[in-house]
Amino acid sequence: MEGLFSSSYAMWLTLVALGLGLFGFLSAIVLFFRFQKLKKGLSGILEGKSGADLEDIILKQKEGLDTADEEIRKLYGIAEQLYRLGQESIHKTELLRFNPFKETGGNQSFAIALLNGKNTGFVISSIHTREGTRVYAKPVENGAEVKEYPLSEEEKRAIGLAIRKQSAAFTKKTTGN
Repeated sequence: MEGLFSSSYAMWLTLVALGLGLFGFLSAIVLFFRFQKLKKGLSGILEGKSGADLEDIILKQKEGLDTADEEIRKLYGIAEQLYRLGQESIHKTELLRFNPFKETGGNQSFAIALLNGKNTGFVISSIHTREGTRVYAKPVENGAEVKEYPLSEEEKRAIGLAIRKQSAAFTKKTTGN
């Protein structure tokens, strides 16, 4: 038992207790200043307000959030309608002029592709000859021909150009390139 109460042991124990006390005192000072800073920040918000005032403020904020949420839902519905309309309306177009007969002059014949957002629509083509002009209209589904109405090379090319041109325009708008 003599080793437990020796003077060197008591000195070390005293130093440890002093260090812990000093650490506690410094921590209390730091916490005091942090508390003062927090108290100062809150005093500007809470100064002169009662619990009922704060409750009114919170309820008004909740009403404002509810109104904003309702408006966001309406805008989402409108955006959804615009997206569906954009998919169904014709906005992919291309006019391709060509000369089907090498010996006659001018590119008087043409193919016009008119497609919606799903690459469905129709192609109108006109073949011009010396004897007259013939006009054809053929349906297009998902960017391809319908079996009953085979497409000419020019009509296929017009459809491909319309799809690529619209895709390139969309890419340019979304990426800024």
